Amino acid sequence: MKKDFVSIIDLDREELESLITEARRLKTLKQEGTLHELLPGRNLAMIFEKASTRTRVSFEVGMTDLGGHALFLNPHDMQLGRGEEIRDTARVLSRYVDAVMIRAYHHETIEEFARYSTVPVINGLSDRLHPCQVLSDILTMREHFTSLEGLRLAWIGDGNNVCNSLILASALTGMEIAVASPPGYQPKDDIVEMARKAGGHVSIGSDPMVAAQDADILYTDIWVSMGDEPERAARLRAFSGYTIDTALVRHASPDAIVMHCLPAHRGEEITGEVLESPQSIVWDQAENRLHAQKALLARLIGGSRQEQ
Repeated sequence: MKKDFVSIIDLDREELESLITEARRLKTLKQEGTLHELLPGRNLAMIFEKASTRTRVSFEVGMTDLGGHALFLNPHDMQLGRGEEIRDTARVLSRYVDAVMIRAYHHETIEEFARYSTVPVINGLSDRLHPCQVLSDILTMREHFTSLEGLRLAWIGDGNNVCNSLILASALTGMEIAVASPPGYQPKDDIVEMARKAGGHVSIGSDPMVAAQDADILYTDIWVSMGDEPERAARLRAFSGYTIDTALVRHASPDAIVMHCLPAHRGEEITGEVLESPQSIVWDQAENRLHAQKALLARLIGGSRQEQ
């Protein structure tokens, strides 16, 4: 039976732990230069409605490392761009490839594609969730902390798709998520409620200093995402005071790490000094997109085609 990865909570705790263990193993093999072609002859279709650096490169390189092949598909070059329905494209691509990764403007696009696809569908980013980013984030945190249980992660800034996925991940990891966002830019209420019902520990506020107090992890993202450009001036005004700078870092634990999913706008959501500091692990985060997604791909399409 096929399994999709649309949300981080499509995994349970055991599956998440298994993926992290496999990602660490694949990372070691990559660093050693040891071949690990777990997906020979397998094909991944990648549909990108939004531009990408890390998502595209990590999935393409990942499939090559695993012995498979990735196809970049721009909707403007497909019949999707000329009005073909999502469900029809999903049915057709399912006959050609072993999995589909979609980076879409609207979460509903990915959900509909997954409903009609007969092969696994991976959410490469939507306006609601970014589970691939958070999977690699958990891998990165686990490289710095033996366990995530009881750690405090302070999210400073826009309550966006990454923030939503981290909130949901709190139910799988045992982390406390403290969010500081200006009114009107806080994470979705249904996401917070879903996480709490599943056992996640989440607090929502508007004061960055309160959220950062004694935090083990400080995390931020850009304030103006793709599609939000017309709101840039309003967003910059709203997020004034939400920059992760050295003063804010001092409120966190002395051993706190700083995370950012990139791209970064130095001087806006984070200062260059903090981004380049020894506490910053953003480059490890970026690298781990490759290793975490390889583990995910191997899990979703690594069995025999008959098993799917």
